[in-house]
Amino acid sequence: MAWRDSRRNRSRLLLFISSIITGIAALVAIYSLGDSLRENVDSQAATLLGADLQVSGNRAPTPQIQALIDSMKANTSVENSFASMVLFPKNNGSRLVQVRALQGAFPYYGELETSPASAGQSFRNGREALVDQTLMLQYGAIVGDSVRVGEVTFRIAGTLLKAPGQTGLSASIAPVVYIPFKYLGQTGLMQKGSRITYRFYLKFIRPVNTALLVEKIEPRMDEAGFDLQTIEGQKESTGRSFSDLTRFLSLAGFIALLLGCIGVASAIHIYVKEKQGSIAILRCLGATQKQAILIYLIQITSIGLIGSIAGAIIGTLLQQFLPFVVQDFLPMQITAGISWRAIGQGVALGFIISVLFALLPLVSIRKISPLNVLRVSADSGKTSRDPVTWLVYTLIVAFIYIFTFLQTNEWRPALFFTGGILGAFLVLTAMANGLMWAVRRYFPSSWSYLWRQGLANLFRPNNQTVILIISVGLGTALVCTLFFVQGILLSRIKLSTAGDQPNIVLFDIQTAQRQAVVDLAMKNGLRSNATVPIVNMRLEKLNSLTAAAALKDTTARFRNNMFSREYRVTFRDSLITSERIVDGVYTGRSSAGSIQVSLEQPFAKRNKIRVGDTLVFNVQGAVITTTVGSLRQVNWTGIRPNFLVLFPSGVLEEAPQFHVLLTHVPLQQVSIRFQRAVVQQFPNVSIIDLGLVLKVLDDLFNKIGF
Repeated sequence: MAWRDSRRNRSRLLLFISSIITGIAALVAIYSLGDSLRENVDSQAATLLGADLQVSGNRAPTPQIQALIDSMKANTSVENSFASMVLFPKNNGSRLVQVRALQGAFPYYGELETSPASAGQSFRNGREALVDQTLMLQYGAIVGDSVRVGEVTFRIAGTLLKAPGQTGLSASIAPVVYIPFKYLGQTGLMQKGSRITYRFYLKFIRPVNTALLVEKIEPRMDEAGFDLQTIEGQKESTGRSFSDLTRFLSLAGFIALLLGCIGVASAIHIYVKEKQGSIAILRCLGATQKQAILIYLIQITSIGLIGSIAGAIIGTLLQQFLPFVVQDFLPMQITAGISWRAIGQGVALGFIISVLFALLPLVSIRKISPLNVLRVSADSGKTSRDPVTWLVYTLIVAFIYIFTFLQTNEWRPALFFTGGILGAFLVLTAMANGLMWAVRRYFPSSWSYLWRQGLANLFRPNNQTVILIISVGLGTALVCTLFFVQGILLSRIKLSTAGDQPNIVLFDIQTAQRQAVVDLAMKNGLRSNATVPIVNMRLEKLNSLTAAAALKDTTARFRNNMFSREYRVTFRDSLITSERIVDGVYTGRSSAGSIQVSLEQPFAKRNKIRVGDTLVFNVQGAVITTTVGSLRQVNWTGIRPNFLVLFPSGVLEEAPQFHVLLTHVPLQQVSIRFQRAVVQQFPNVSIIDLGLVLKVLDDLFNKIGF
């Protein structure tokens, strides 16, 4: 009967399919991309890491740690990496890059992809460098040109196309320059305060159970401030990052599917209304309520299944092109294939949700009696008190929550997302009903015929006002949310560098260079504030708790590597505009026998540090005992010299330190001229150009938006 009844309406029923095809296509494409990412991460995890084991830290290894690394039966490569300015003598172009000084045969899995291909090995033998392709293009450099790193000029042996774990986005922000390790000392860049990351890459000569090895040596490495990364760990961390991306995109696709299902409910609502006469005749011929519902439910479920299958096919085709869009975010090549799991998920999801939304108008069929053959009613019957209708609403809300929970694996975000969707439905429904009431209440009877007919259709029987306002409203909200967030973030960044606020940051300025750098800034017409001194130190003890004891603490009391991290602190006798005291008193100067420091309040709260606690710091070998005298609230949004730990004056003036200078450059031409002069005269000084950061973020948001 469902088949025979559909013969006159198949073209209209096929139109219903379009309402869910887009949503299913989006979800299947995203699910397929997620499956492809997982498969490629599993197969390429070794090449992402480049070795069996990576040991990394931000301090030079002690003799004990070096002996531990040497004791492992493995081929070992050493890499020291740090941020530094480089200069292209060909055109005097300068740029902040990530310098990597490499010694050994790394990578052991995969390769440094270069042009020419032989440059990935040959640069290690002489005073040559590999330069990232983004830099080569930006400064018009070619193989054979020169690049100056610190005090040493290297011949460019080749263009670096890809390195293990490198993405196009990271190359845009911090392009890489590889140099041989043996020339690192000659560059003059390893000075006090230089932020150097020390990495050791190991490839075991014989098969080793890396999980057991890591479990055995990890306590000693943690105590020394070194992290360990294995192929399995790389696989998990990389997979987790991309899982977050696909979960977010899945929720966006799910909203698109919800919009499609609203269209299904709208179309079926009108379809069922027009079938009331046929249903009444069927009831006269002896059909039961159940049979009448099933006839049209079979039609709708069949249409939902066809639409889901069509959407899955389109989504599978669409997924073949997604890797080209997201490749800049990925540290590996993605091979797109057919994911039967994603297709199955998409078809099942589309079928279930189309049936759920179709049930809303179908339950009204129960109210159609045989007497409807003899009477025509413009009122389809109030369903607001129908318990079955409310049961369907409950099932829809429950399904949205369950789907969201499966994406996030957390009940709170799932609850907020479901509440947000439900709230949006209620607000848009209220707006639609308010519009219909206003038009009916203040109907412009004196207006022309076209206007009166058009406005009357907003509230006449079988109107689609509520459905269309919900669909268009949610769709617009989905698209606008992304652009609103993009605009807010970019405007915040622009605001933080607007006017005379700093937009150029110079760091790693040595004490002997400080005045000369300030003079150079003033010579180029730049407003130069006083430099900010920075001292590196580590926390050795909190009250009676030592770093070794904290490592054994399984209660997760201490967060963010409180003991293993390196603190960069400053000293001054007063607060700046971005700080205010919320607990205790900041004295500004140390008194005899007492050094009272000020901590950022959230940092102290995370680690359960209170005013009056004792902190023992190791300042590059010198132990300093301090007391927490105050807690500060810090505004981190502006470009200001803010710190977690603030020392008073009279304590650290003689400690090894470097300086940071913040200044404002009004024009891009002035910025280029100033940066070029700094690199030529002070090659160890690094510069962050916030205008470049803003451009990279803008490009990033545009790709996400696409």
